[in-house]
Order: sequence, then C-alpha cells, then structure tokens
Amino acid sequence: MLSPQHRMRHSAEFALVLRRGRRAGRDALVVGYLPPRDDAGAGAPRVGFVVSKAVGGAVVRKRVQRRLRHLMRERIGRLPAGSLLVVRAKPLSADVGHTTLAAQLDSALDSVLRARSGGTRRRRDRRDQERRTSERSSDGATRPGATEPAPAAGRRDPGGRARP
Repeated sequence: MLSPQHRMRHSAEFALVLRRGRRAGRDALVVGYLPPRDDAGAGAPRVGFVVSKAVGGAVVRKRVQRRLRHLMRERIGRLPAGSLLVVRAKPLSADVGHTTLAAQLDSALDSVLRARSGGTRRRRDRRDQERRTSERSSDGATRPGATEPAPAAGRRDPGGRARP
C-alpha cells in the first residue's frame, strides 16, 4: 500500500495534472505526470488513481486500483520529490495479467519521465496543412503518402474548398 504522504486526494490536483502535465498512454492505462514546480516545497511525490465504471463493477474496479497501487509502491522512488502522477486505468486493465500491467506502467513512466528536448507537444499548424496540400502535383495526381481530398459538389474557391 502507498503511504498517506504519497497519495493524491484533492480533485484540483488531479485536474491540474491532467490539464498541464505530460501524458503517456498504453493499452491498459494512461499516465499523467506533472514535474515539481520550482517555487513549491519539495515534499514527497504523490500518486493518484482513476478507475472509472468503464473498467467494470465495484469489485473489479477496486481490484484494479489495488493492483496499480501495489505496482506504484515499488516505483515511487523513480519520481522526483514534489511531483504529481495520475494513473488512469482503461477497461483492458481488468483483463491483463500482473506482468503485462507492470510492463505497461514501466513503459509509460519511462515516457513521461524522459527529458524533453525543446518544445512541448507537436501541434498541427498552418505549415503542416500547407505541406499536405503541396504534396499534390500540378496534374492532380497524388504522390504516395499524400492524402486525397474528399470530392465536393459545386464550385471551388481558390483555396480548393467547396463553396455553397
């Protein structure tokens, strides 16, 4: 069991981690991680668990939560002091074995704890859109890997979008 000092209990902390933290998803679980803030006191790392009704009935949910809590107890030393971690169980977590769940948790933890080299998430922006549209050749044929635009009825404006 995790000691009380290592447990997250307030919904505001869960929301903060899920909104601002790094995420790594696997087949049976999703891990959200928020590194410690510089201005916060370096307390113990805290972990919270989310096991929804989609996982199963009350008995199944409690069993999944106990398994995850047991796995995290062994891995709490990997987290820096003052950090917050949320482990959200997916429905598959009720059916996988202990070793599979442990391997997926380790993989997700490795992913969120890995130092990032620069920016945050990659976002699709205008350059990505321009790159996709430039993959079309002048004769209208597409190159391999290019996406084919959906045919639209009616006239088209210069940007290639259908007009009403």
